[in-house]
Amino acid sequence: MDMAFVEVCLRMLLVFVLSWTIFHVTNRKKKKATKLADVATEERREGGPDVIIVGAGVGGSALAYALAKDGRRVHVIERDMREPVRMMGEFMQPGGRLLLSKLGLQDCLEEIDAQKSTGLRLFKDGKETVACFPVDTNFSYEPSGRFFHNGRFVQRLRQKASSLPNVQLEEGTVKFLIEEKGVVKGVIYKNSAGEEITAFAPLTVVCDGCYSNLRLSAVHNKVEVLSYFVGYVTKNTRLEDPHSMHLIFSKPLPCVVYQITSNEVRCAAEVPADSIPSIANGEMVNFLKKTVAPQIPDGNLRETFLKGVEEGLLEIKTTATKSMSAKQCDKKGVIVLGDAFNMRHPIIASGMMVALSDVLILRNLLRPVPSFSNTKKVLELVKSFYIIRKPMSATVNTLAHVFSEVLVATTDEAREGMRESCFIYLSSGDFRTSEMMAILGGMNPRPLSLVFHLVCITLTAMGHLLSPFPSPRRFWHSLRVFALALKMLGAHLGDEGLKEMLIPTNAASYRKSYMTTASDC
Repeated sequence: MDMAFVEVCLRMLLVFVLSWTIFHVTNRKKKKATKLADVATEERREGGPDVIIVGAGVGGSALAYALAKDGRRVHVIERDMREPVRMMGEFMQPGGRLLLSKLGLQDCLEEIDAQKSTGLRLFKDGKETVACFPVDTNFSYEPSGRFFHNGRFVQRLRQKASSLPNVQLEEGTVKFLIEEKGVVKGVIYKNSAGEEITAFAPLTVVCDGCYSNLRLSAVHNKVEVLSYFVGYVTKNTRLEDPHSMHLIFSKPLPCVVYQITSNEVRCAAEVPADSIPSIANGEMVNFLKKTVAPQIPDGNLRETFLKGVEEGLLEIKTTATKSMSAKQCDKKGVIVLGDAFNMRHPIIASGMMVALSDVLILRNLLRPVPSFSNTKKVLELVKSFYIIRKPMSATVNTLAHVFSEVLVATTDEAREGMRESCFIYLSSGDFRTSEMMAILGGMNPRPLSLVFHLVCITLTAMGHLLSPFPSPRRFWHSLRVFALALKMLGAHLGDEGLKEMLIPTNAASYRKSYMTTASDC
């Protein structure tokens, strides 16, 4: 009995020892295999790109070229490599042209039939004025803009970026960001063949535009739809003044007409977000012919507008105007840029200029970093990027916000007073016009200067409402103008950051570093 018990115990002990030994050896092998796999993964990552850029639009392509010129290995993943067909992004401000030059991309405006622009031609209630970009400033580049087809420009940028041997430009749709312990390690995407691929890089840049599906994975920005632009192209036409952006102070919202190529003219009218006429049932054509066209000056301009309506019935397009303030991304291993990061009303046509400014700042900040694998160092630099970008971005965002609100026609006397004073201010022809046009063209990105001129426009509106003789009613409306200006400006100052916007040294250092010399490439 006792011997049988001892035998059973010995057998159980032997089984336990053997089981433990087998488990221990197997577990060690698994750990070793996992370690070897991790090493292999790291080796693959080290042999892979330094940065993955999602989106090959203006910002993504420009950044790819800039980083590749610095010796970085860049993998760009673009959803659709065909030439984009869109109505926005058809004007490059003088400041944007300088930024292109500093990035070595100025030749991308060549061979696309781009048209030179010298400023604005404004129309309001039968009055007409011209506001040109100033030539007698410290701006170190030709003070003119360019009109063009956005798709042609984007394709030129893509060609320029892909011409570098260390840039891989691939068509694919990015589904997710790969994240480990709060650090973005790469992306999962489907290529043009439908294969799901995992790509790793120490830095991922999200540049996939206003319809970004990755934005919420990195930042929590709120997108607001402000209105819609309805537009079309009038073919085989030349404007009498092809070098001006024609801005009509129409009612209820503005209309723009400009020479997009040597024989094509873009016509676009803004409509409220809650009352878009239907294109399908003919309401849109009726709206353009009977509401917008009569407010356009008679002659070449109106004929061009109406000709496009008649000939482009199937090509009338609508696109939303959106606003989204920039929020800092605190996640390691990822940066968000372009329209995925920051949007403003397109009436001042400066979105591409802000994107190029951001690309230049980011390139210069990252240039001394030996490896993007140092995520802590990269995150520190990105935090400084949010401050350095403020003079340009805050100036443009604030001007776009205020200008778009001022241009709205209403029966409110205070608002109409602001609208009239804006036209008067830009019509002055003196330093007021030149300095406002310098701000608009990105030639003088100083938020403090913008605030000064907005205050002057407000005072002009108050004076206009009080003339010829003050009365209690006129005095009341002038006070309402002041309150309206505070509301429009104050809310945006808070959103952009009062300290960053109004410290003069920030704007001075930005202008000295980024807006004074030609190409750095």
